[in-house]
Amino acid sequence: MSENTKQVKQLDRVIIRFAGDSGDGMQLTGDRFTAESASFGNDLVTLPNFPAEIRAPQGTLPGVSSFQVHFADHDILTPGDAPDVLVAMNPAALKANLGDLPKGATIIVDTHDFSARNLTKAGYDANPLDLLETPGSELDGFNVHPVDLTGITVGAVKEFGLSRKDAARAKNMFALGLLSWMYGRPTEGTETFLARKFAKDAAVRDANLTAFRAGWNYGETTETFVVRYEVKPAPMSAGTYRNITGNLALSYGLVAAGVQSGLPLFLGSYPITPASDILHELSKHKGFGVTTFQAEDEIAGVGAAIGASFSGALGVTTTSGPGVALKSEAIGLAVMTELPLLVVDVQRGGPSTGLPTKTEQADLLQAMFGRNGEAPVPIVAPQSPGDCFDAAIEAARIAITYRTPVMLLSDGYLANGSEPWRIPEVADLPVIDPGFATATNHTSTSTAKDGTVTETEEFWPYLRDQETLARPWAVPGTPGLEHRIGGLEKGEGHGNISYDPANHELMVRTRQAKVDRIAESLPPLEVDDPSGDAKVLVLGWGSTYGPIGAGVRRVRRAGYHVAQTHLRHLNPFPQDLGEVLARYDKVLVPEMNLGQLSMLLRAKYLVDAIGHHQVNGMPLKAAELAQVIGELVAEAEGIPADQLDLSVATSQEVHQ
Repeated sequence: MSENTKQVKQLDRVIIRFAGDSGDGMQLTGDRFTAESASFGNDLVTLPNFPAEIRAPQGTLPGVSSFQVHFADHDILTPGDAPDVLVAMNPAALKANLGDLPKGATIIVDTHDFSARNLTKAGYDANPLDLLETPGSELDGFNVHPVDLTGITVGAVKEFGLSRKDAARAKNMFALGLLSWMYGRPTEGTETFLARKFAKDAAVRDANLTAFRAGWNYGETTETFVVRYEVKPAPMSAGTYRNITGNLALSYGLVAAGVQSGLPLFLGSYPITPASDILHELSKHKGFGVTTFQAEDEIAGVGAAIGASFSGALGVTTTSGPGVALKSEAIGLAVMTELPLLVVDVQRGGPSTGLPTKTEQADLLQAMFGRNGEAPVPIVAPQSPGDCFDAAIEAARIAITYRTPVMLLSDGYLANGSEPWRIPEVADLPVIDPGFATATNHTSTSTAKDGTVTETEEFWPYLRDQETLARPWAVPGTPGLEHRIGGLEKGEGHGNISYDPANHELMVRTRQAKVDRIAESLPPLEVDDPSGDAKVLVLGWGSTYGPIGAGVRRVRRAGYHVAQTHLRHLNPFPQDLGEVLARYDKVLVPEMNLGQLSMLLRAKYLVDAIGHHQVNGMPLKAAELAQVIGELVAEAEGIPADQLDLSVATSQEVHQ
């Protein structure tokens, strides 16, 4: 069949999920498809999903790895609720993902691994591919394309002399080539990538390149696929863009914070999923004054970071929830010594070891209160992968300006997911002034027996800036500024150890007041309420931004009024948050926990925050949120429940 007989259909967006065994290279396949979509100019959001085991049991449901990419010709916010296309490499991948597909979805399935043994492992009594023509069968209602991806790949790369096992491993590139043909993705970037990745082994390099091209050619020549699809580039503001994950953006943000503050950046870290990539990335940037220390444990990592801050560097430690638990005493030390420190918590499913590779945002109360004593710590949370860059700089601004540890709450979805990111102009980045102490700041007087008054110039490490209540930061070795700090309570001003009850009360209240003072530097909340007639406000934090925004769009498209706002600063809250909450009859707070922000809002503002909670290790779904929002709007506006109609907003994502 020639190219000109193939039909081309125009689509505004597509959601594709690549799924296979955890050794089938689904993450690499998804990454490459995403990179080509980004270079083509589509807006996109991705959702990698993989087992915690390094090599999960082959052919089993728990061993399935998947990568979902949503790309479009318009602004989108989520990786999509349900795939339009599933590429399944084995029976387990089909079984594990079929429930997420809407009827009519396309399924491309590799028939090679549908052996009796693999079918049994996946829980099939019979081969579902043998029942395609049977009404009511499991695959009835889907557009199924059985293709021997593995067999065709092995045949295509035979000339390179690889073992059958090694040849079969290139099947993911065949699948990538086929999907690249179907959706008109560029190929040059992937060919360059493969040539570079496998440069040390010519046979493997050529086999992967050949498999990729064979997949493209298969789509063009076979009669199995008679339609190609086109998704045009999305309109974006002028600038230079790249595809970026949250962990990479956060790493770049930390580097930028070091440069913009003029401070050397020190990372003391112990590897932990899903935060380890930040350590890997920062280790590449010694040229920007970055020092990375892979510590022997979590406590050593944060201790080294505090030591670096004491010496005049920007100390950073990266971890996830279990590591925050181990670091809690040391974070308290940073509160007491009032030193800048960034604690990056890339949240994952808990408690304990929990779900290491799945997302959750259930560490908020741990970040707020997970230390002994009154130990207030500011909290900043990014809302998207690209926003991790700006959130890192903001966390550094607060830490340096106010001399305090700051918790930066990312999560697994942000860390591993990606989106197009406009590279900022360096001139537009904020300058952060560490304002080191350079001179004595207190004059002590003493009177001798003969009445002679002597004045002595001293350095007091706990005198405070009247605007920020921050104490001075003196680099060790600065002449005349010698001082002691430690974990015992300080005397106000002079900083000597003090057990005086009144002093302790003063210091506890002062440390809290210092954190409260941060709110004065925060911009007003941005509330998205286009009509001004909304009675319902949807308020979120962190990675729920995308699903909430997509859900709100659907409800508005159906003709209803709803407002949205999103919190970046969770401690302290923005100064106008109380006033914003009071404007609305109902406040909905969707979270990937059991209602932690809802609890804080209820306690502080006495507002009847209505929670929508999900803790299944996956991001919230826009369709589910739209239904919840719609029902709340109907209740607030007196619309009978049976008259609520969201049917107009059935597409995965809609234009504003």
